[in-house]
Amino acid sequence: MNIINFLDDFTTSNLLEGKTSRRDIFGTLGNLGKKAAIAAVPFGLATMPKKTYAQSMNTDPVGALQLALTLEYLEDEFYDLALQSGVLPTGRPETVYMQISKHEQAHVDFLIAGLEGAGVTPVSKPTFDFTVGGAFDPFNENGAGQETAYAQLLALAQAFEDTGVRAYKGQAGNLLGSPFLTAALQIHSVEARHASEIRRLRGLKGWITNNERGAGMPEATQAVYNGEENVIQGGVDVTTLGSGDAFGMAASTEAYDEALSGDDAVSIASLFIVDEE
Repeated sequence: MNIINFLDDFTTSNLLEGKTSRRDIFGTLGNLGKKAAIAAVPFGLATMPKKTYAQSMNTDPVGALQLALTLEYLEDEFYDLALQSGVLPTGRPETVYMQISKHEQAHVDFLIAGLEGAGVTPVSKPTFDFTVGGAFDPFNENGAGQETAYAQLLALAQAFEDTGVRAYKGQAGNLLGSPFLTAALQIHSVEARHASEIRRLRGLKGWITNNERGAGMPEATQAVYNGEENVIQGGVDVTTLGSGDAFGMAASTEAYDEALSGDDAVSIASLFIVDEE
């Protein structure tokens, strides 16, 4: 599967126009629990409930998982190259990247095992360009210097992690009722902890305020943060629930991660993917 074509196809509108029924999707995914590969799948997937789904659906869990796998491929390769680059300072930064790298590899393995166990061919790993055509030099391959490269390593990691957190939340609705929902939300939680740790390495709060990308983040990353200023949760303006700083605009936006649409996640990820056709 060509990754660019896949990403181009992965839009909210296309999902809504999908003709796959719940029975079609989960007739396949439901077989996961019978596969030997399940023994190697983490996050409690082995205990997922066996259900049948007869109602027609207008979303696509497989598409959501393929998008998640694409984002995990990106993060996994990024951290792997970062650890090989020699740019990371020893101590806490290197330790944090090593731990996150282990998690991202586990996420890739989980999603591949889950899709293959369901009889679905996982999307192929794309070719990534973390320099975005030479705009960045996070691995100091072009002589940017250790300090500049390290700053870019942190900035890109923040953008990737913040994107991952919002993208998993954005796909929760597409996975609702599927055996993958719990596992996806568990990954969402892990990505949130990654994001918090990376932001703290950059000297920022561990969470997003309003739609602020944070000091030192390239303007091109603003798409990651647009929409985070939302204060309406469950139809309620949470700034009206009380008084004082705790219910102010900043605190209200810090209390919630906002969902990122598949379209927006695709747009962000596509910046780092090389179209080989």
